[in-house]
Amino acid sequence: MAEKMNVESFNLDHTKVKAPYVRLAGQKVGDHGDEIYKYDVRFMQPNKEHMEMPALHSLEHLMAELSRNHSDKIVDISPMGCQTGFYMSLINHTDYDDVLVILEKTLTDVLNATEVPACNEMQCGWAASHSLEGAKELAQAFLDKKSEWPQVFGE
Repeated sequence: MAEKMNVESFNLDHTKVKAPYVRLAGQKVGDHGDEIYKYDVRFMQPNKEHMEMPALHSLEHLMAELSRNHSDKIVDISPMGCQTGFYMSLINHTDYDDVLVILEKTLTDVLNATEVPACNEMQCGWAASHSLEGAKELAQAFLDKKSEWPQVFGE
């Protein structure tokens, strides 16, 4: 492998992981002792498949809004540029199993959503690029493989 890089995911061998999975990708301690935990929530197999942008965009809006109904520890949920997953960051929350519960509840909420939050030109920078149905399909496919989430690497 090449020299170690500053970005954690650039040091991950993407040919060895097996999506879907949820892994702790990083931890930072602030000057006042607060801890940020960043999770790699991988929906698609890297370099084999990706999420289409309208579905990914809608899923991002839905997860960002709905996840906060299940935890006040959510700092951010942001899509990966490679369109294979999301990063979910939490503050002062170390319980991996609870992170999985938060994800499950959030994605179940996505399945029940009737609209994409903030899907308008005033609240979104590309409001024309959304798909509620696509987001629901992604959420369902990820939920269907919930038993695989803790397993990051293939055989």
